[in-house]
Amino acid sequence: MIIATAGHVDHGKTTLVRTLTGVDTDRLPEEKKRGLTIDLGFAYQEIEAGCVLGFVDVPGHERFVKNMLAGVATIDFALLVVAADDGVMPQTEEHLAILSLLGIARGAVAVTKIDRVEPERVAEVLEEVELLLTDTPLAGSPLFPVSGEVGTGMGSLQDHLQAEARSHAARAVEGHFRLSVDRAFTVPGAGLIVTGAVFSGQVTVGDHLILAAQSSEQPIEARVRGLRALDREAEFGQAGQRCAINIAGADVHQSAVSRGDWLLAPAIHAPVRKFDARVRVLDTEARPLAHWTPVHLHLAAADLTGRIAVLGERRIPSGEDALAQLVLDEPVGALFGDRFILRDQSAQRTIAGGVVIDPFPPHRGRARPDRLTMLRAMEADSPAEALAAMTAAPNNGVNLKQFV
Repeated sequence: MIIATAGHVDHGKTTLVRTLTGVDTDRLPEEKKRGLTIDLGFAYQEIEAGCVLGFVDVPGHERFVKNMLAGVATIDFALLVVAADDGVMPQTEEHLAILSLLGIARGAVAVTKIDRVEPERVAEVLEEVELLLTDTPLAGSPLFPVSGEVGTGMGSLQDHLQAEARSHAARAVEGHFRLSVDRAFTVPGAGLIVTGAVFSGQVTVGDHLILAAQSSEQPIEARVRGLRALDREAEFGQAGQRCAINIAGADVHQSAVSRGDWLLAPAIHAPVRKFDARVRVLDTEARPLAHWTPVHLHLAAADLTGRIAVLGERRIPSGEDALAQLVLDEPVGALFGDRFILRDQSAQRTIAGGVVIDPFPPHRGRARPDRLTMLRAMEADSPAEALAAMTAAPNNGVNLKQFV
């Protein structure tokens, strides 16, 4: 089970993970020097044979929200961290909004630093957090008053996380392999290693894959030389795991790889510059999201710029959703069902989120009534239901490529 921390800067996320796992996830020299998490950190804890807790420790500073977004794209469980002395702060609210837009409904809250305040203050913050969670997917999540420094309450939190991991159902591994790259580095004697979260499918040593790199207009062929799944040597990795994959190929070099790239099966390599989606605007936005607004798109670990074309209406009011098309400045690897986050043009504020419906929209008539009817048909809960609804809708045929 993959768990991501979330919460405001200096609320004790890294200390919490270190106390739970014994691993200091701050790995960069600058992080050590400043005492501030800047990039993603990772830790693993095997609780029994075949059952591993994987932690993604995310930065809490507002300047590093894009790094946080790269870490929470495909997690199983959110651990929201709120310091008892500060209480709910701006990044507490923004991180919770991001988790909600991504549809993350399993989680818990750790109210930290309880050794620094009086019991009355702890009770106030617990009540504040319960109110904050109301009307979010994490409403009703258990709250744990803890101190990562002295260990108070950590046993109860640890027991809860382990129980959640034991009851966690593994994700289905059907479909083509697809890994979102968030790190790349070289190891002497081994070569290039790329790490990331597996969105779908399964990979084994010897597989031939495509590295869809933002630095290259052409896909790069890569062969899997070795891999680690959840920080263990493995013969295969699968959906729901974090994997580190040793890849080789004539054009495979570290300089060609960056965060936001995809390592995937050749059959699903189909980068696009636009896709249709359902977009929901946060209810905290002061103004509606207008047609053709410039935005930053965060999908998996990628961060791209583009514009939103609102379909049908000319704007999406705060707290509401609508069909829209994202028109991007660069290609992105997007497939049906992928969730994404939209931030404003300056990348200072999270404004909306959504779900990809059609990554291969027609070149014309994106807002015609029959096209909107087709998009609503495609929103069905399963591919079988979507195909049935699409064939029943008035249209010019169904592109079966969407069901690969």
